[in-house]
Amino acid sequence: MRDWTDFGVREGMSISARSPVRGVPEVAQIFSAVLAETDAALAEPFRGVTTDGVVRGRNPLRTGMATEAIREAAAAFLDSLDTPTRTRLSFPFESNEWWSWFNPHFNAYRHGVMLEELSSARRSRFLDLLRVTLSPRGYDQARDIMRLNQLLAEVTARPDDFGEWPYFASFFGVPSVDAPWGFQLDGHHLAINCVAVGDELAMTPMFMGSEPCEVRAGRFAGIRVLDDEQQAGLDLLRSLDADQQQVAIQYASIMPDSIPAHLRHPIDHLTQTGAFRDNAVVPHRGIRADAFSNAQRARLVEAIMAYIGRTDHSHATVKLAEVTTHLDETWFAWMGGTGPSDPFYYRLHSPVVLIEFEHLPGVAFDNPEPSRHHIHTVLRTPNGGDYGADLLGEHHTRFDHGQA
Repeated sequence: MRDWTDFGVREGMSISARSPVRGVPEVAQIFSAVLAETDAALAEPFRGVTTDGVVRGRNPLRTGMATEAIREAAAAFLDSLDTPTRTRLSFPFESNEWWSWFNPHFNAYRHGVMLEELSSARRSRFLDLLRVTLSPRGYDQARDIMRLNQLLAEVTARPDDFGEWPYFASFFGVPSVDAPWGFQLDGHHLAINCVAVGDELAMTPMFMGSEPCEVRAGRFAGIRVLDDEQQAGLDLLRSLDADQQQVAIQYASIMPDSIPAHLRHPIDHLTQTGAFRDNAVVPHRGIRADAFSNAQRARLVEAIMAYIGRTDHSHATVKLAEVTTHLDETWFAWMGGTGPSDPFYYRLHSPVVLIEFEHLPGVAFDNPEPSRHHIHTVLRTPNGGDYGADLLGEHHTRFDHGQA
């Protein structure tokens, strides 16, 4: 497999990651169709990802988890801000800004306050919040994705397009024991949504990606991201016998001429549940886990844990119990090769979790075919669980806030 350093930098127009670009004529012209599609999606009422357009009822497990540390870290960050800054990043809990995260680098939908604008002390307080919300592995991966975005700024010589800190923080509601609240971090290759409803926590949608994914030399040497997610998918596929693989594998290659055009999105490529696709209809594909052996089921759990294990241990434990309850209803679909350097896509899909992993062509670099040097992953909760919507509905049922 060629190293990403063998690729050239893709030539093209610089598009700012910091200043709003929708009013720039060249940007509007190039991305007009995509922006029109995303604007239309934002106008739709939130329903959630489904298999056929019908939301199946879910009964989220009562967690009883301790969210106090997250709440205290959020309050400490917010209390450190001056009033104008706090006002800019604060939104009503049920604001539509929740839905307008966008993983490309350019600033078409950003909201809140950019971390780059904050003092190092205030930025550290936000990172403290991220640290207590995520697991150590999840936090380290998020920070390494941001550092690799700085690498892109240096390698491409486009510091306005990339960087470590053009990531936007937003808060929805006010950190509280009783009232729902949450926060969002949004930027290139990274979108983290955290919703707290009492002692219940929701952590989807979560987007993590990178280009490149590993650095072997220079001041960023040793950084390697999304390797667990990549290897877990490979291990699961390789645990299947030949007959099972024939059912799981939808296409033997993800090269552009091997996949039908209707499956390729201009931004998300093969990924079905990326940004602005909160109401996507994603039918089950591949092989269902009720056909798996115990060893294969263990591989499936390991693959799912590569994603839900990005969150703090207590939340991941509760989510794993929910996933395990529906393990027989989990589907595994694969596109691509299985060799040591083949790019691929896979999807894990149950009533309570939907995971997508994809290798993509270069965007910052000039490789036109997918490679393992550019990865996108999405973690979602189907059937109305994203953004804590199901938890919020249950909360409103239990507490009538309309009463005087």
